[in-house]
Parts: sequence; C-alpha cells; structure tokens
Amino acid sequence: MTKKMSISTSKTSLVLFLCQIISALDVPLDLSQPPTITQQSPKDYIVDPRENIVIQCEAKGKPPPSFSWTRNGTHFDIDKDAQVTMKPNSGTLVINIMNGGKAEAYEGVYQCTARNERGAAISNNIVVRPSRSPLWTKEKLEPNHVREGDSLVLHCRPPVGLPPPIIFWMDNAFQRLPQSERVSQGLNGDLYFSNVQPEDTREDYICYARFNHTQTIQQKQPISVKVFSMDSLNDTIAANLSDTDIFGAKPVTERQPVLLTPTGSTSTKVELRGNVLLLECIAAGLPTPVIRWIKEGGELPANRTFFENFKKTLKIIDVSEADSGNYKCIARNALGSVHHVISVTVKAAPYWITAPRNLVLSPGEDGTLICRANGNPKPSISWLANGVPIAIAPEDPSRKVDGDTIIFSHVQERSSAVYQCNASNEYGYLLANAFVNVLAEPPRILTPANKLYQVIADSPALLDCAYFGSPKPEIEWFKGVKGSILRGNEYVFHDNGTLEIPVAQKNNAGTYTCVARNELGKIQNEVQLEIKDPTMIIKQPEYKVIQRYGQVSFECIIKHDSTLLPTVTWLKDNDELPDDERFLVGKDNLTIMNVTDKDDGTYTCIVNTTLDSVSASAVLTVVAAPPTPAIIYARPNPPFDLELTGQLERSIDLSWLPGDENNSPITSFVIEFEDALHEPGVWRYQTEVPGSQTTAQLKLSPYVNYAFRVIAVNRIGRSQPSEPSEQYLTKSASPDENPANVQGIGSEPDNLVITWEPLKGFQSNGPGLQYKVSWRQKDVDDEWTSVIVANVSKYIVSGTPTFVPYEVKVQALNDLGYAPEPSEVIGHSGEDLPMVAPGNVQVHVINSTLAKVHWDPVPLKSVRGHLQGYKVYYWKVQSLSRRSRRHVEKKILTFRGNKTFGMLPGLEPYSSYKLNVRVVNGKGEGPASPDKVFKTPEGVPSSPSFLKITNPTLDSLTLEWGSPTHPNGVLTSYTLKFQPINNTHELGPLVEIRIPANESSLILKNLNYSTRYKFYFNAQTSVGSGSQITEEAVTIMDEAMASRQVDIATQGWFIGLMCAVALLILILLIVCFIRRNKGGKYPVKEKEDAHADPEIQPMKEDDGTFGEYSDAEDHKPLKKGSRTPSDRTVKKEDSDDSLVDYGEGVNGQFNEDGSFIGQYSGKKEKEPAEGNESSEAPSPVNAMNSFV
Repeated sequence: MTKKMSISTSKTSLVLFLCQIISALDVPLDLSQPPTITQQSPKDYIVDPRENIVIQCEAKGKPPPSFSWTRNGTHFDIDKDAQVTMKPNSGTLVINIMNGGKAEAYEGVYQCTARNERGAAISNNIVVRPSRSPLWTKEKLEPNHVREGDSLVLHCRPPVGLPPPIIFWMDNAFQRLPQSERVSQGLNGDLYFSNVQPEDTREDYICYARFNHTQTIQQKQPISVKVFSMDSLNDTIAANLSDTDIFGAKPVTERQPVLLTPTGSTSTKVELRGNVLLLECIAAGLPTPVIRWIKEGGELPANRTFFENFKKTLKIIDVSEADSGNYKCIARNALGSVHHVISVTVKAAPYWITAPRNLVLSPGEDGTLICRANGNPKPSISWLANGVPIAIAPEDPSRKVDGDTIIFSHVQERSSAVYQCNASNEYGYLLANAFVNVLAEPPRILTPANKLYQVIADSPALLDCAYFGSPKPEIEWFKGVKGSILRGNEYVFHDNGTLEIPVAQKNNAGTYTCVARNELGKIQNEVQLEIKDPTMIIKQPEYKVIQRYGQVSFECIIKHDSTLLPTVTWLKDNDELPDDERFLVGKDNLTIMNVTDKDDGTYTCIVNTTLDSVSASAVLTVVAAPPTPAIIYARPNPPFDLELTGQLERSIDLSWLPGDENNSPITSFVIEFEDALHEPGVWRYQTEVPGSQTTAQLKLSPYVNYAFRVIAVNRIGRSQPSEPSEQYLTKSASPDENPANVQGIGSEPDNLVITWEPLKGFQSNGPGLQYKVSWRQKDVDDEWTSVIVANVSKYIVSGTPTFVPYEVKVQALNDLGYAPEPSEVIGHSGEDLPMVAPGNVQVHVINSTLAKVHWDPVPLKSVRGHLQGYKVYYWKVQSLSRRSRRHVEKKILTFRGNKTFGMLPGLEPYSSYKLNVRVVNGKGEGPASPDKVFKTPEGVPSSPSFLKITNPTLDSLTLEWGSPTHPNGVLTSYTLKFQPINNTHELGPLVEIRIPANESSLILKNLNYSTRYKFYFNAQTSVGSGSQITEEAVTIMDEAMASRQVDIATQGWFIGLMCAVALLILILLIVCFIRRNKGGKYPVKEKEDAHADPEIQPMKEDDGTFGEYSDAEDHKPLKKGSRTPSDRTVKKEDSDDSLVDYGEGVNGQFNEDGSFIGQYSGKKEKEPAEGNESSEAPSPVNAMNSFV
C-alpha cells in the first residue's frame, strides 16, 4: 500500500506569488502611461488564401492608443482600400478575401504602431504570405526495370509549396507502402531500395504531397517497377535481349555497402540553435547494410538524441553550439563498410540575455534600460525611441545611450517615451518595447482590504501586498494593528511586497498590517491569516487477497479540520470506479460485492478539501477458490529486539530479530539512522542488506549521536519501522577533508575574493568548525598569509596589486585539530581597465562591401586582466555618391583572443567609413585607437525605384522611372530591354536600348497595336549592371479591326452555316440513340467486360477499397464506370491503413489534374482560380489528414 499527500494551498500561493511579481511591474490603468503591445501576429504569418486575413495588433495605454500601419516600409492607408478594415478600439486589421479579394495582392511586410501622448510602441515586422499548394509538374515516367539485388531510388520531386508539403508513399488502394531497413523514405521524399527483391514488382508506387495549410493533397503519377529474378532473366535474355543490353545472366551476388545519400565522403550542414538537427545516411548493399552513428571526439547528447527511419536518420532536438562537430555514419554488412562524415555547424538567431523592462520613475530619479542578447554571429544592438532611430529622435538631455544600455539622469515628465531595442544578425532579429513612464504618485495598495488567507499548518503562507507608487514605496509588515515591525529569519520579505512565512504554525494566525510609504504619502492595509489542521487518513485501505465471487471492503477513515468540508473519491487503477451496482461507496469505506477477475487492481482513496489533498492506495488480488483455506499475503511485521555491539570509533555492529513475514518471504532489510545531535527527528538511509541477514556492520562518522531502526521488505511492501535502538555517541576527531571548490577571483582592482564550499554538519567531525584561509603572491618569494574564520564561506583580501596571480588554499579545523594539508589553487586579484590602445591600425579594402582590418597587439602587461579579445568600432561617415552626411549608429565587431586582424562585412559601396580598435578584458574596454578613415569602391546599383508605363497609343508607350534608391556609385547609363508576348505567353524577340543616366523618361514608338510587351529595366555604374525591375503594358487595339471582327458574327451566311452544323449533329445523335436501344453488345463492350481496364476498375463493394487509379498524363478524371455509392462515401475496411479509417468518410473525387479533393474539416471550399500556374488544388478528403 502506498500513501501520498499534497498541500494544494502551497501550490496555489506560489502561483499567486509569481503572478504578483509580474503584476507589480504594471502601472494601474487609471494612470497615464505609454502604449504597450499586448498581442500581435507572428513574425512569419502564412495565411489561408481562402479565408479573410486577420493581422493582430492589440495594445493598452492611458489615454487609449491610436493605431497605424506600414506596409513594405511605407504608410498603409486602410481608408483607401475597401477590402481592409480595422477593428474598433483595436489595431487588428481584417482583409476581406471572401468577397472577391486575392490574398496575393496583400502579400508583404506589415508593422503596427500604437501611439498616445506619452509615446509610441511598435510591433514586429509581420511578413504576410499566402500558403501555396501548386500542382505537380507534368512528366512522362518510364517503367523501372531492375535486376534482383540491385539498388533503386524512386524520385518524388514534389512541387514547392508554402509551407513545404509532407511526403508519403501509398498504392492505388490508398494503403501505406511497407517500409523496412531495406526500403525506406528519405528526408527529401524519395523512396530508397537498398536492394530490390521480386516482391517489389508493382505498378502503383505513388508519391503524395500533403499541404497542411490549405488542406490539400497532390499525387504524382504512379511509378512502375519490374524486378527480374535471375531464373526468369536467363529465359528473357535468350528470347528478347541482345548482347549489348544492360542485363547479364550473372547470379545474384552480394555487394558491400555504397551510400545512396549523401554522396561523397564528407558534407556540411548548418542548423540554428533550438531547432531539430536531422542527419541522414541511406546505403545500398546486399545483405542490407546496418547504419550506426557516432560523433567524432565526443558523445551523442543524452536525452536529446533519437534514431528514426530504422537508424538511417539521426535526430537531435534543441541543438546548441555545443552540438557542432563532425558526425559519422557507418553503413556495414558482412562484406564491408562505408562511412560518411557530416560537419555540423550550429549558428544562432538572436536570443535574450536581458530584455529591456518597463521603467517607472518619479521626476528627478535616475534609471537604466538594459538590452542584452546573444547569438552566432553576435547580434548587433540598435535603439529606437517611439519607433524612430534614437540617433534622429528628438533630443532628451536626461538620456544617454551607451551601447546596449540607456542611462537616464534627473528625468522629467517629458522624458516619458517608449524605447525599442532591436538585436539582429543574419539569422533573425528580436524586437522589444520598454517604456519609461515619469510619474509622481503617492503609494496605493492594490490588494483588497481584509483579505482572508487560509493555509494548512506546517506549509508556507504568502500574504499579498501588491502596491504601486512613484517613487517606489518602501513596504513594512506588522503583526496586529499596533504590533511591532516584523523582522528575523522567521519571515521572508519579497520585492513585490509579499510576506512569506515559510512554515506557518497555529501561533502565526491573526491580523497582519502592510504599510507602503514614499515621499508623497503613506497607506496601509490589513489581511487575515487562518491556520488549519492538515487532513489525514488515520485508517488506510490495506492489501487484500480475495477469492472469486467473494466480498471485500477497503477502509478509509479520515481526520480533518472542523472548518473544512472534505470530499472522498475512490479510483480503480487511477480511473473512475466502474459503473456497476456491485461497488458500494460508504462514508468511510468501499465494498465490492460478488468479486470477479476484472476487479483485480489498485484502489485509491482520495480526500480533498479546499486547501489540501491526501490519498492512500491498496492492491486487490482476486484468486480462484483453493481446496484449502486462502493464504493471506501481507507486508511483513516490523523487526524487533535491536542490539548494538562491537562499538568502535568508526564502526559498530547492529543485530535484530525479523518479524512475521506474513506468507511473503522477506527480500531485504533497510537500515536508517537518526543524528540526535545535529538533526533530531530526521531519519536518513544508512544501508540495505539481504533478507537472509540479521546483522550488519555499520560505518560511523565522528561527533554523531547515532540511533538506528530497521524496516523489512517483501513482495507486498515495506513493514513499519522497528523501535529505535539505543543511542551511541561517537567521539570527536579532527576533520577528514577540506572545503571543495576553492577559488580566488578579484572583484575590484585592489582585492582578492577567496571563496569555498563550507563543510556539512557530518563533515565537521567535532565542535568548533573553522577555516584557515591562506594566500601568497605567485612567483614572488613571499611567506603565506593566513587568517582563521568561522561560519563564512568567503574572505576578501584588500590592498593587492592589480591582476597578479595568487596561490590560495583553505584548510578546515575544529577543536581537535586540523584537516590534512589542502591542495593549492591559482587565483588572480581584481582586473582593471586596459591602459593602452592597439597601434598600427591598417585597413585593406577587399571589395565594395568587405574590408580587412589589422592592428598590433597591446603588451600583455597593459591589459591588466584576462585578455578577452579586441573590439572594432566602425561607422559610415557619408555616401560618396550623395555627399550627404548623416549620423549612423556605430557597429561593433568582437574578435576573441589575441587576434590581430578581422573582417568587416556588410559595408555599403562607394562610402566613407571610420573605425577604431580597443582591447577588452574582464573589466571592460581600454582606450580607442585613433580613428582610421577608409573608403569603399563603387558597386552595382540597386534596381530603379519605380518604372511606370503611361499614355498607351496604337504604336507607342511612354516609360517613366526613378533613379535607384542605392546607386552605390556614379550612374553611367540605364538599359531597357523589351519583347512582345503573344496569347500563349510565348516571348518574342528581345530589343535592347541604352539610355543616358540623366534621363528619367522615354517614348517608345513604332510598336505593334493591341500587343502586350514585357519590359526589363536596370541601371549601370562603372562596375556593372544592377538588379532589374520588370513591368508589362499593352498598346491600344485598332478600332476598325475590332469593328470588322464583330461584323463577321452578324453576317447572314455565317448564321446559316452554324444552323446547318447544329442540325447535322442532332440527326447523328438520334441515329445513335435508335441503334443503341435495339439491344446487343458491341465487340468493344465484350472485350471491356472480359479484360477490364485497370484504370476504370470499380470500387470493390465487398471490402470498401478503391480500385486502381491512374493519373494519366493528360490528367483524365475518373471514368464513369467506377461504382461509387451515391453519397460518395467509402465503406470502411479491416485494414488499419485504409484511407477511410483516417477521417469521417471520403467526401470528394479526383479532379482533372489527378489531385484528390475534399475538405479536412468539412469547410466549404472555394472554386479554384483559373490557370494552371497560379491555381491551387482543392482540399483533399478528411481521410488523408492523419496519414503523416
């Protein structure tokens, strides 16, 4: 029988306490405060193109904020778009797609701004993209003819969708293709055969791609595989094949492994921190190779490593930089082995170390906002104020930016604002809003007055005093209305105002007063604390063995606080009791009448009150009625008659007599001890001996007052503990060991802080435990300096030189002597800032966006600390093409260790830059080197800012354009290329025109009328051509030609011709109908009945599976000969992998391209868009949803 107890009040209070820590940072909503973004859509927002687009942006503030949006970096005027609305009192956008809009038209990057008179908060950049599930590319698949034992790869090559599809292979009957160590699907969706066998021959290997976002499934055309066994191959060669054919008549030979994927002996892979790393090795060979994975120079991470796909895939979850390295897969069979090494590099998108938090200050106060992030590469930090880069934001004399920190001094009410910190690298970014709210508010207590707290005795009590004020109020607690202030180790005072009583007793009950005061006033609040008796089960259910058809009863008698109302619940095997009248639940018992075999199990009695919960369990064993009286099995009785003999300083002998084993042999004895000197009433594990042994020699420690007890154990459970033995006090002795983890690290330039882990009570070996702390400067002929301290684990040596090595040791001692001589450790006194700047700074410009910087290392003595590395500060001074100066935030690159060079990436072409270099130690940065100026050469320009085509006529078009946003040099010319496009989207001849750089428009003449043209336009510098911008336009149609085309349709001869054709078709239809009704079968019909086309086999009505379906090259729909029930459902078959077992029935059909249509969730689907290239396949049947 087991017993467990939980005090729910402690859990509830802890949750409440954590919530208060968060809420204490909030400004009450009736006070002025800048906006705070409370809800926003994800950064990468993939939307269903069939549903309205909802881009969330919710914020709070006082006064309530107003909202605005940008799209692709420019203001998004929602009033000018009838399809876009903003929810009332919210910034959430709703884009109406259901009424004719197209999701593709609203693809872009959106950002929300919430603004009031105290500042502006901004959302993340929300990239909105509609999901896509394109059709499979048409291709002609040749049958695969393979010799038995050879390897084979069936390529899936699914269409590229957004997000990428999930791939799986099935046959025509919608059954999963079996996979094994020999046949398996790769990560790219291809189906790999290590060696083919005759049973692999089939004509319906079908790859399916499931697009979850649009609930659509696409299928590839079936792939045919024919495996030639050697017996049939010899006959086939003689009859059909020439000597030059690929097949030979050699017997099936075993082959050593060869890797099918990846190829070669090495490869590389980059994965991001926190993602799942998937590495794959699939090998061919006969016998089938077995795959094994190792990490060179290390172990695969425990608890995060999994093997999938028959160990062909290595999966490591939640990867970190420590998982970088070389991973080797080894494929082996009886003939040999082959291996492949994958070099894995783990990079990291930015992640928070310290995110900025809201700051509430009173006028004249100081404060800081700190924004620290890490990543690989190290992210750059930039600040914004109210959504504007802080460099160009309005000046604030109280604000000073220092890298990742903003320092505020003597703030005033005008200093209130919302600051944004952006940490970014090439793999992503983090954006955090934090406001500075300058208020002068007297204290207020937010906790309701006279709130009642009820807790169980001996559990923690947490009394809430949620408060707000500016300046931040000081909190004091009093017991009673006029009691003294609470202090001492009996209480814990939390920063959020909560008073914690770690172990509440009856005498802690009463009234508590919380007082909050600042320079603007004082307020107090009273709360009540009641202490309740714990709920206990004083008579627990016991293990029972009962004969079949007998009656059994379990008792559960409880004791509880008189003011609490308990409820008793019985469970069987941790589930509700069976709904059976044989189970009778009484006030304090459970009775089972007419016991059967299914009643066998564990029965648990659970007692709940509003404050705590206890439970106890017992096992019921049902046995057949024996010819002899039933044997009752129970836990053993406790041992007795404990005796101590052979007393020595470090050991003693304990003997005992076992109690009754109650028909279940005793398997072991557990010995526990109590130290009445240091921990009275606490019993700890000493040792365990076999059940056949009734004596034990026990090891002892000095200076411990021992008492022992013994517990017997059998198959049913543990006995009650025996009565304690007599006490035995061991003699004191000097300590056996010294403190561990001794360190010497300076906290200031002129000190050395020596720390250690103090010894436990048992390790002291005697009274008067102290520590002898010794130190001397290393490599200097000095004597040891020592001091003896007690009850501490730290000692500070003052007046030391800056950053010099010291030898440090800590030795334990007590009233009886010293521990053995301790080992020495090397520490260092405190660091100071470096004194010297790096010299001889040189810059070598490699290209228009990359430069290499060199410097001479500083002397190590001038570092005055542990050399961390060098920091290069660089910033753009001006663009050489525009000659406009603007302040740009400095960028910082850190180079670890004693490096003397580094690369500066991401420079802007044709620009002037400055840089300096500083050495860094553990204390901080040294002085900067003199600024070095360098210039980047010209680069290719960006695309022209716009291209507009206006004033179309019969034979001319007017082109207007804007110069590139980033010319990256001196523009030399523009290049215009254009070509006509016919009605089948085929492109005509390409014409190229070179245009001077000072032009901004051009009129193209001598064009064809009513013709669509495609234009390609880009700019050039002396370096080369930039990226191009494209546009299409149509010349005006000739009105006379249009009139002539319409007149043809109104001519009488044309109308008469069409009527004659219609009459002829009607006569032919009547003749065919008459001949059809005369009866008989056509020869073709007889052949179809005798040799049914596999493409039009009907559904088997006896088992409910589909017949074969061939996705023909021309994407034919299912023939009308298929016998499908009228309600378009499919009968469920016995196979666990059949299509219909996975959903609510098949409610769809194949469309012309061979895709399977129907809804996962039963939502009404929209009509697909016209055109093969942009249309999306309809949704599939519900059944497909659970295949992958």
